[in-house]
Amino acid sequence: MGKEFPPTIEVIEICLLAGKIMLQGGAETYRVEDTMTRIAASLGIPHSHSYVTPTGIIFSTDGTEPAKLIRISERSTDLYKVTLVNGVSRRISSGELDGKGALARLKEIESADYTFPVYQQILAASIASGCFLIMFLGSWTDFIPAMIAGGLGFVSFIYVHRVVEIKFFSEFIASLLIGLIAYFFVYTGAGTELDKIIIGSVMPLVPGLLITNAVRDLMAGHLVSGLSKGAEAFLTAFAIGAGIALVFTF
Repeated sequence: MGKEFPPTIEVIEICLLAGKIMLQGGAETYRVEDTMTRIAASLGIPHSHSYVTPTGIIFSTDGTEPAKLIRISERSTDLYKVTLVNGVSRRISSGELDGKGALARLKEIESADYTFPVYQQILAASIASGCFLIMFLGSWTDFIPAMIAGGLGFVSFIYVHRVVEIKFFSEFIASLLIGLIAYFFVYTGAGTELDKIIIGSVMPLVPGLLITNAVRDLMAGHLVSGLSKGAEAFLTAFAIGAGIALVFTF
């Protein structure tokens, strides 16, 4: 007897859920499409079609089932979830997981919260700010001011974003606060190089992963996704620059 495959509608649900988790976790567009196609092929649908953008996924098969669309409204950086979904995909390909088991595991991954506690994120941003200052040839006397400015800036970014769910606004306020704190340290004599303190402190806000994914998507031929991610990264960089420029203006 041949291997039994789950119904097509269930396979579509599995593929869309896997793609949704990966896209929300910060995966590249081509990686999402490739994973969905591999899962479908392993579950008995060798010919499937997917169209992925940063805000939505369209998936269809060559059968009679209609194409399905899923909307992506929130995106963050959670590469651990991306790794877990890739692991599920490999287990499906090797035959370790059937359709029902894969769907249950994906729902478990979606509902789980693997993010670090807020205090750990703030501590990491603070330490990273000081280390970036040294990397940019700053003085060790500015290490503590950079840590404080970067940590407080990241705190404002987290909590302003909870109040106003507009990323541009939270990044602008965070960079503005970083600029003010850095200027205060230099003005009082606690800091020496204003530019190095600011550069080190804003680095945790810089959209490095977004820029990398935009370039990789463009190189892979996903022009819509690459350009949209590039535009999002540009807006983030503009928000950071505008906040710092406002401090220097006044």
